[in-house]
Amino acid sequence: MKVCIVFVYVLVLALPALAQQTLSIRTAAPVEDVTYVMGPDDQLKIWALGVEEISDKPVRIDPSGNIDLPIAGRVHAAGLSVEQLKSELEHRLAREVRKPEVTIEIVEYGSQPVTVLGAVNHPGVLQLSGRKTVAEILSMAGGLSPASGPYIKISREANWGKIPLQSAQPDSSGSFTVATLKVQSLLAGTSPTDNILIRPHDTITVPTAEMVYVVGAVKKPGSFALNERESVSVLQALSMAEGLGSTPKAQDSKILRTVPGSGEREEIPVDLKKILAGKGEDQALRANDILFVPDSTTKKVAYRAAEAAVQAATGVIIWGPRF
Repeated sequence: MKVCIVFVYVLVLALPALAQQTLSIRTAAPVEDVTYVMGPDDQLKIWALGVEEISDKPVRIDPSGNIDLPIAGRVHAAGLSVEQLKSELEHRLAREVRKPEVTIEIVEYGSQPVTVLGAVNHPGVLQLSGRKTVAEILSMAGGLSPASGPYIKISREANWGKIPLQSAQPDSSGSFTVATLKVQSLLAGTSPTDNILIRPHDTITVPTAEMVYVVGAVKKPGSFALNERESVSVLQALSMAEGLGSTPKAQDSKILRTVPGSGEREEIPVDLKKILAGKGEDQALRANDILFVPDSTTKKVAYRAAEAAVQAATGVIIWGPRF
């Protein structure tokens, strides 16, 4: 019994130390601070034990990649990691201070921008704060929007070398390489090698998907992204629009399709009544097709079809599956 009491007492005494150890593991500096290579426009805080001349006032790396510090003088910081700059400063300060100890913190990242454009929720310029993959950058940009297309395009400065993707090709100027990767394989994780590391000044573009439109006597008219698909059937499109409205003239529905080489649209008759009954062929809608379902209370079907085409072409509502 005494042995058990002693064991419990020792364990209680040890708990604060164990808790502190766990906390220190959780709050340790992120890996990217160790591997990050600094550059112009990064802002640093630098402390030097025993060197009052060096305050913790933020210091920005200038366009030439340098910082100026008392005693240490002008130091080229661009291209160095935090640890490398720390070592260089301690070496310089050792001439004036015995065993100097330097601490450096990156308080603002500004030297490694990445531009994210197109069908993401928060397009703009992001800063790399360490090693980041395509998926991580897209996540930082708020993820893909429902209107995103099936491919992602990456443009990279040639001095970083060829983008490690099979599709990579130099652009016409020779100053960049450009590559594409499939959204579906990236998000599904079926091709992990596609989730490449992003480099400073990369541009990631997510093109908008091709659309089909459903208008007229349906419950939820709008535009629908094809995403990775080349087409959808009439019934699939009708399902996206949540079905027919209250007074549809389903048998007189039409597909309005652009005639190649002209701005005009041809009308393709669609008997939705038969298709829903399983007695008609479920036709395919291509990119930019408009499925028009007339209302039974409207006599001028042709006029309504033209009006629907204008509505679809200028509509801003986009419905589609979210990734």
